[in-house]
Amino acid sequence: MSYLSFKKDQLINLEYSLGREFLGTNRGGGYCSSTLVFCNTRKYHGLLVVPIEKFRGKNYVMLSSLDETIVQHGRDFNFGVHKYEGTYEPRGHKYIVDISYEKAFTVTYQVGGVLLKKEILMLHNAPQVLIRYTLLEAHSATKLRLNPLLAFRDIHSLSKANPVANTKVEAVNAGVRAKLYPEFPYLYMQLSKEANFVCSPYWNYNVFYTKEKERGYDYQEDLLSLGAFEVNLKKGESVVFSASIEETDGKDLDKQFAKYLKERSERNSFEEVLQYSASQFIINKAGETRIKGGYHWFDSNTRDTFLALPGIALSGKTDKIFEEVLSSSLKYFYDGLFARDISTHVVNPLFDADTSLWFFWTLQQYEKETKKTKKQLWKEYGETLKAILNTFRSRKRKDMRMDENGLLWTDDLSRAITWFDAESNYGPIVPRNGYVVEINALWYNAICYALAMATDSKDKEFLTEWSTLPETISESFKQVFWIESEKYLADYANRTNQNTDVRPNQLIACALDYSPISEKRQRKVLAIITQELLTPRGLRTLSPENPRYEGESVGPVYVRDKATFNGSVHPWLLGFYIEANLKLYGNSFVPDAEAILADFEEELNDHGVSCISAIYDGNPPFQSRGCISRAKNVAEILRAQWLLKNSNK
Repeated sequence: MSYLSFKKDQLINLEYSLGREFLGTNRGGGYCSSTLVFCNTRKYHGLLVVPIEKFRGKNYVMLSSLDETIVQHGRDFNFGVHKYEGTYEPRGHKYIVDISYEKAFTVTYQVGGVLLKKEILMLHNAPQVLIRYTLLEAHSATKLRLNPLLAFRDIHSLSKANPVANTKVEAVNAGVRAKLYPEFPYLYMQLSKEANFVCSPYWNYNVFYTKEKERGYDYQEDLLSLGAFEVNLKKGESVVFSASIEETDGKDLDKQFAKYLKERSERNSFEEVLQYSASQFIINKAGETRIKGGYHWFDSNTRDTFLALPGIALSGKTDKIFEEVLSSSLKYFYDGLFARDISTHVVNPLFDADTSLWFFWTLQQYEKETKKTKKQLWKEYGETLKAILNTFRSRKRKDMRMDENGLLWTDDLSRAITWFDAESNYGPIVPRNGYVVEINALWYNAICYALAMATDSKDKEFLTEWSTLPETISESFKQVFWIESEKYLADYANRTNQNTDVRPNQLIACALDYSPISEKRQRKVLAIITQELLTPRGLRTLSPENPRYEGESVGPVYVRDKATFNGSVHPWLLGFYIEANLKLYGNSFVPDAEAILADFEEELNDHGVSCISAIYDGNPPFQSRGCISRAKNVAEILRAQWLLKNSNK
């Protein structure tokens, strides 16, 4: 049995199988994804979802689904599953006898004496998905019918029946091509074996997406079928179906599938699965190497890139990944700060208060995980680091600037500029105006690390200018943030008040290499975090003791966004929690850290298979919510594993 596998009695239970989703990616931002039984429950699901540069590089669902039917003795057995209002039709999940996820996502169907295996591969660095069907058993003549359902729309929208869609297909090598609307590329659908395409266009009305209804969005879609392929198969024979926005050679599809399957890495352990999941976030787009924020709908941004890169880099050639991603990120460095979005299509870039400070932290991990030295890093990135520090110190920006006490003051009343980035029409949902705890911890760490690099590089001018500031910041940090009566750090403070909400942001001050507070106070901070915020899936964003705590993230957008930062659990914070405890307690904390990570192993078969979801409910049973795979979550669990391995060195 493979590491990631599912039993027949689980799969026929739609509540179980529809709650679990698979994901394959093309390393260019595109993907194929659905539930285990191929019943799409999200508008983001699709067998071919790819970025189209003509449309600002955004992802588009080209092929939504592919319904398979086995025909024997004049009888049709449809393996498809679609949800409509109040019903499922057809109910092909009842024919599934096995699902496994090793090198390819594999489903086996059985009906009577027929046993059919389906394997799916999303090709890397290509806008193409391959599906191989193998007839393992059959006692008589067998026909396979494949009915593609097309969407041709942005991942955030829905398709509706209309008279404008082009319902004609054009014959190409080993298949057909279709273009529903003039501005789109062609969708090429080709097979490795001779097949007949029966053209019979119709709209499949009112396909029902349960996840979208839960999330408060429009949830019904009309999908267009242009007809179906029919191919005869004998026992032991295979046929490969290809969907792409580029034409391929049908006779090469068999070899192509076998070649790419052989190149895929195994997923037979927790670590192998994490590494594979991490590698899916490394994408090549617009000539750049980027970190995609998450699947299905998060694009690349600098904060998530800097947070995720150290863990993601552990999934492959660490040096190369760091170098390429950082080089690409530097293209979005403007006027002394990193812009929020990583996109060549952004005209007026936005800037956040913490992102550029995370860049220092990322370089610290670069040094630890490779043979890079502080001197080398200062030579390569020193000018960028100096520009960042000077931007804050010079007070050139009014919304994020250094005060006379050495701390950074941030104004986020009009828009969110910390990682608590949920907004409504009235501004940040969780406003944190003034001195923000993790931003000032990062500020202190950034200056101290820059001074260490400058010391190794004998940069006397920088040392003269900055060497006295850490002491000032540390003293101000204690005065502003330490709540003496409660023995923990304020989440933020203004000129007169401290915000006393128990939140996880204070953890950053304990986990960084350079902390502005003593070890004694770090222990007190970790104690309250452990007591009120720690869960098996990560740290809550607000203590359940707080009257504003939201234990579930369900409902319309505003309600969910409010819960996201007022109680929902974020897994990426566990990396910092484990790191902070290892710093303070050494090997005595190792068993606890191992237990924390072991809890995530069972999560790999839930929600996103082999993935770690964006957030989880703050209340038991800690239900997964949001997108099925988040870069910084996977990255920090992977980095935590690396920290444990190296804790004895």
